Parts: sequence; structure tokens; C-alpha cells
Amino acid sequence: MVIVNTDILFNQLKQQIQSKPFVLLQMYSDVQKHPQENRISCIWVDFQDEQYIVPIHHTEKFCDINNLITTKQTIYVDDLKQYRHNALVISDDVRDMNWSWYQQSNQPYDTDQYLTNAHHHQYRLNYDKLNINDVIPLVKHAEYFEPISRELYKSYEQHDQTILENLYQIERNGLKTYEKIIYSEYNPFTSTGRPSNRFGGLNFAALNKSDGSRKQFISRFNNGVLVEMDFDAYHLRLIGEIIGYEFPQTSVHEHMAELYGLPYEEAKALSFKYLYGGITDEVSNNPFFSKVNDYIKLLWNDFKTNDFVESYIYSRKIYRKNLQDMNPNKLFNYMIQLMETENNIKILNILQPKLQEYNSKLVLYNYDAFLFDFDTKDGLEFLKMVKETIESGGKYPVKTSRGVNYHEMVDITEKFKWTI
Repeated sequence: MVIVNTDILFNQLKQQIQSKPFVLLQMYSDVQKHPQENRISCIWVDFQDEQYIVPIHHTEKFCDINNLITTKQTIYVDDLKQYRHNALVISDDVRDMNWSWYQQSNQPYDTDQYLTNAHHHQYRLNYDKLNINDVIPLVKHAEYFEPISRELYKSYEQHDQTILENLYQIERNGLKTYEKIIYSEYNPFTSTGRPSNRFGGLNFAALNKSDGSRKQFISRFNNGVLVEMDFDAYHLRLIGEIIGYEFPQTSVHEHMAELYGLPYEEAKALSFKYLYGGITDEVSNNPFFSKVNDYIKLLWNDFKTNDFVESYIYSRKIYRKNLQDMNPNKLFNYMIQLMETENNIKILNILQPKLQEYNSKLVLYNYDAFLFDFDTKDGLEFLKMVKETIESGGKYPVKTSRGVNYHEMVDITEKFKWTI
């Protein structure tokens, strides 16, 4: 292992970076800050036959390294989103080794297991200090990096990373509060594949609608507003696609209410009860749920026969060995959540490039809803574009609301329809 502490060694490393693929691991200076607000303490560059550690903001740095290094070589990282927030070495081909590990095991790789006693001591003793990683000796960081680099690289298999790229784009926009911009952090390494989203003590995926905790989120633009678009009966529509059940153009929940012979709200609650709690005999003859029931049996049979199931959009294999205490309905719920996530990512992949043409920003994605910080200068054209893109040709209708903050949101769905 080479500690890069002279210009000669740094230039030697830059030449190596241009010549062959390598693993790049980053150590952030501060263990508390979000990557978007953080800085790099040091980086680990591993060519398999030779390893380098480079101090960037570390106390052992030999000079200020501010210029980006570009390469055409493949870079292997342990966290693509974190890499994107503060990349020092740039390539068009960056591969997330932890994402590969997760695809194979359905769990993220535990990097914390290699934190040294020096790390634990400093984190415990100086938990309230800034940039604590800058004072932990470089050799200790190297001791931490080396097994992670070796094990993740050895197990790497290439997988689609669309979800990681899109979640990064949302993270970097942040959410405006009355005091500052704050950042969320999506975790895609969950058992069901549906990302969680929390940072700094806030669970952004479960912000309470009634206790006022959403009130702090406002627009960053003068005369801007927050606009949320959330899907109507999203899971029912997604399931309908899978089983070949065609819903009418009217409200899905109204259609289900007619099938049940019940009022709208009762029917809505009942649909979710059957979907997630299990289909009972009383609805086994319902034309929708009888097809759902047949599908659940088919899915379960495939799972037991093949020892895996495959996701509907990105063809991700979910192995039986990685799923504990599974049963037919639990597997079905698992697959629906995964389909919801993959369909959202498919939509985001189309939407994100279009957003680059406007000031308005996508600041939050929560399962069946997208929250935008809308600059009114972008005009109705922006909202129309977003709505059409998310609805995907009318397959997934959305309800639209707006507000001066995220708590006081007003439904403008009908007004919006007439406006456009």
C-alpha cells in the first residue's frame, strides 16, 4: 500500500488511473453530515496488484487537490450515490459493488465490520466534533478499506443501476425549510426493494400529515409553491396489469365499490385488506380477486419450483435462499412493492432528463407520490409535462395538490384538469 504524500506519487497514480480499471473508495471527513454537504477526507485506489491511499482533506495531506481527474476506465465503488455527491475521479463507467452484493444476498454489505479500534475510539470520544475522520491515521483508514475493496470486487456481478442514479438526482436537490436546504438519503437496500428514506433524525418516507412536521418544508423560489402528484389506486392498477384485468376509465375504487355493493370508502379499505391481509372465500368469486388469487398460486408455485422469482420490469432475480419465512401472500406483497418501485424508477428515468430544462426540482419520492418544488416561472407547461410523463399515457392517473408548505396542501386535481 502506497501513501500518496508527494507530487511525484500523485502524478504516478494519475497515470495509473488512465491505464486500467480500479476500485475507488471514499472516506468522508464528517461521520454526521450528508454527502452533499460533506467533503472527502481520503480516497483508496485499488488496482488489485497495487493500492494507494490519497489524503484530500486529511491532516496528513501534502497539498491541496482540487482538480477533478477524468478517466475512460471502469471505476468500482461501494456506494454509487455517495460517490456521485462528491466524485474526485470521474468516469462514464462507474459500477456499484454493494448493489451487486445486495442483488445476490438481498442485504447490503456490512462495511462497518471493518472499522478499526481507532475509528470506534474517535467516534465514541469525539462524536460531537466535526470532520473526525481527518485525524484518524491514514494507515487505519487503509486497514478499513482493504478488506472491503477485496471482498466486494471479488464478488462483483454487473446489474442495472438505474434506481441508484435516479435516487441520487433527487437527493442532490434537497428540500427547503424556513432555515436552510436539508437533504434526504434513500436506502435502496431493503428486503422488499422499496427504498426507505431518512437522514438526520427525519424519516422522509413517513412524514406525519397531521402533526405539523411537514409545515417546515417550503419552496426555495420566490413565489414558488410545492406541488405533489400522487397516484390514484396505484397498486390495484399495477396488479391489474400483471393479471390482465382491465379497469374502466372511471375511478378504480368506484369500480370496486360496485363489485362489492358497498360505499366508496368502505370498498377502498376492503380492497387493501384483501390485497395485504389475504383473499378470503367471500371475494373468491369477485372477477378481480379471483384472478389475483390465481396469480398468487402461480407465483408461489414458480417460487418453489425455481427457487427464485424475477421482478417484472428490470428482471431482478430474488432468490428463495434470501427470503425468510415466506408464504404465498407475503411473496405477492413483496413482488407488488418491488413492481411499484421499479415502475416508479422507469417513470423517473424518463422524467429526470426533461426536468433539466426547467428551474423546478423533484425533491421527494415516496412510494406512490412525487413532490416538486415548483418555480412558477416554469409555468403550466412544466406541470403538464410532469403530469403526462408520470401518468404514462393515462395508465396511472394522479391526483394533484399544491401548497405554500408541505402541510397545507390543497387538492387541485379537478381545477388542473380544466386548466390544461
